[in-house]
Amino acid sequence: MAKYKGTIGILTGGGDVPGLNPAIRAVTLRAIRDGYRVLGIKRGWAGLVDLVPDKQANNSAHISELTEDVVNRAGRTGGTFLHTSRTRPSHLPLDAVPAHLKDKYTENINDITPEVIKNLEFLGIDYLIPIGGDDTLSYAQRMHEEGVKTVAIPKTMDNDVPGTEYCIGFSTCVTRTIEMMNGLRTTAGSHERILVVEVFGRYAGFSAMLPAMAGASDRCVIPEHVFDINRLTELLIEDRAENPSNYSVVIVSEGAQMLGDSEMSFETSITDQYGHKKLGGIGDRVAGKIKALSAQFTGAKEVNILSQKLGYLVRSGNPDAMDAIVPMAFGNLAFDSILANKTGLLIAMVGGCYSSVPIDVVVGSKKLVDVEKYYNTDRLRPKYETFNGKPLFLMTSAIGA
Repeated sequence: MAKYKGTIGILTGGGDVPGLNPAIRAVTLRAIRDGYRVLGIKRGWAGLVDLVPDKQANNSAHISELTEDVVNRAGRTGGTFLHTSRTRPSHLPLDAVPAHLKDKYTENINDITPEVIKNLEFLGIDYLIPIGGDDTLSYAQRMHEEGVKTVAIPKTMDNDVPGTEYCIGFSTCVTRTIEMMNGLRTTAGSHERILVVEVFGRYAGFSAMLPAMAGASDRCVIPEHVFDINRLTELLIEDRAENPSNYSVVIVSEGAQMLGDSEMSFETSITDQYGHKKLGGIGDRVAGKIKALSAQFTGAKEVNILSQKLGYLVRSGNPDAMDAIVPMAFGNLAFDSILANKTGLLIAMVGGCYSSVPIDVVVGSKKLVDVEKYYNTDRLRPKYETFNGKPLFLMTSAIGA
């Protein structure tokens, strides 16, 4: 008689967010109590790339068996105790091919998916639960196509995974952004400056739009709309003049572009395995332009600028209430799907309710702010109307906007 009903593998990929550990905990507790074994795969897909399929090999750096004690300790904390990476097994650079596969894979870019599948079989994993954003989940969809029983959970503080209204990490990101921007107002007001705050958001502006809607900024610029820096400066000078404390605030998505830009602003030209260059610098560029242009709109001297990149501060630390509750529900939904032997799914929130959708939605569409519905392109801020019947986070409908 088998000791376990089956073995479940869990991994976390891409950027860390608060809420990952609660999701891992939720799956693990249900699974263990129902007679399943749970393996934590370390560093995302890298754990399945680097593992050596030999019973004599020490694979403790790549795999660990999860227990109730382990997940209970981690479950109330931020980050991911399984660690993470941006490894993409279907596009693995030669220098990332593990030593035991160097003779077999010799191209500059290699698809080692057959080895990943062999390693899943070696580990005896019956079901795979990848937790990640659209990059991590695009490879999860590949696993599903290859016959691996997969149930995915969406996470990203950008909230841009298609198919779901909510992704783990988004609420904490918005909460932290609002808190920090409200804090920065005291410095901006004391020095009568224009405050420029850069936040994450490569292609989608949800993480800028929601704080702006909550009153964290006067204006916001997002990746979905190329903006005129002259118009932004004019509006911010007006906002500053109308503010009794003589300051104004703009929130800038890292993927936003000014008129005349040929591409986004990047920190480096190096790309990761998903083809993305590291973004950064648009906030400082906007701040410099506003300072240089400001005298034209004040009729006097330049206005001093305070430029701040929130960066990893909004994704670090413990989850807020939403990112403790939703991961609990998502994890339990994933295990429910396994019990029903329903795989090839993305756990989701649709129409304000917990649900699931086919996993291929992550590669079949884009989830972006619908500019026409939700963004005032002249005033460079959200539209404050038509909320009736919208999801909790307003413009974040499951497919598209």
